[in-house]
Amino acid sequence: MKQIAYAKINLCLDVVCRREDGYHELEMIMAPVNLYDTLNFEFSDELRLQSNVPYLPLDRRNTIVKAIELLREEYGFKENFEITLQKHIPTQAGMAGGSTDGAAAIRALNKMLRLGMDNEKMVEIAKKVGADVPFCLRSRPAFVTGIGENLEHFRVHTPFYLLLVKPYKGVSTKVAFETLDFSCAEHPDCRKMRQALIANDYEGVLQSLGNTLEQSAFKLVPQIATIKRDLLGLGFDGALMSGSGSTVFALTRDPELLEKGAAVMRKKAAFIRKTELRPQEEPGWTNRSHQ
Repeated sequence: MKQIAYAKINLCLDVVCRREDGYHELEMIMAPVNLYDTLNFEFSDELRLQSNVPYLPLDRRNTIVKAIELLREEYGFKENFEITLQKHIPTQAGMAGGSTDGAAAIRALNKMLRLGMDNEKMVEIAKKVGADVPFCLRSRPAFVTGIGENLEHFRVHTPFYLLLVKPYKGVSTKVAFETLDFSCAEHPDCRKMRQALIANDYEGVLQSLGNTLEQSAFKLVPQIATIKRDLLGLGFDGALMSGSGSTVFALTRDPELLEKGAAVMRKKAAFIRKTELRPQEEPGWTNRSHQ
């Protein structure tokens, strides 16, 4: 069974506060982009995972394996699987590359084993796999709160091109949160971002871009700040780090600038991708794949 696992970006990310349980209360606008991993699941005599990326862990540190084992604990099935993963989403990039693969495993096993999980049950399992996994189950634009488990989906009516640029060094999500200084933290208004995306208000989108975690990520990996500055210097309308980094995305409605920016940044970064938000099936939404 084939699964498509989409990457995401955070068009807005506010770390509201640190909770008593050690987690952080978040408000985010998350949106899937037209960049994805592909996974194929087949029944097998033992659990096997093959990938085009040799450095991925093959034990429970891998979200695919973790999702399968959590489902096995919940439902007691004996079946095993051979999984072939074609990975295109970079790791430690702030684009849910691991989370989206774990979500794909939950969707695939629900169908293959006829587990009968509804959305609520799949989210319950997904939360145990990782904070971004509930979003990745459906990969639709959403206003996300809590630690990532509360999602309000909406439709985007504001088209634009995206250039994704990742430096050679990644950022540890754990360290990014641990080094966050709340005394000088930025708190963007993610509700305004949602309103702008719904209303086809491109200027409103640009004005609402913000990510509390940029502050700590810039200190951990200074190249992130350099990439953001370079993208704005090239003429992109806005730029922001996604998630905890280290990918920076830039927005434009000019296809020529998109091409120029990709050519320039390709010499400076480990990963470049021209893309847009994941296509939506509604009148007036145009989207071109650069996969």
